[in-house]
Amino acid sequence: MANIKSAKKRILVTKTKTERNKAIKSGVKTAMKKVTAAIEAGDKAAATVALQAATSEIDIAAKRGVYHKNNAARKVSRLAAAVSKMA
Repeated sequence: MANIKSAKKRILVTKTKTERNKAIKSGVKTAMKKVTAAIEAGDKAAATVALQAATSEIDIAAKRGVYHKNNAARKVSRLAAAVSKMA
């Protein structure tokens, strides 16, 4: 256990940021699963709406530094390609 005050503070700050990042990542994964579920169900309208929500979640995560901007762009691109490929 840390004895120095600044080290104790870093532990608390790291814990807080880790919880925040975990919550944001979880939200992104849930949004992506909703898009995938709509694609598998064959519902293009629902997939398009879910894609908009997922894109927003992913962009917010990238803006907050949870995901690298290229990682976020790749996730959005793959989802968009999957939705546009639907018949």
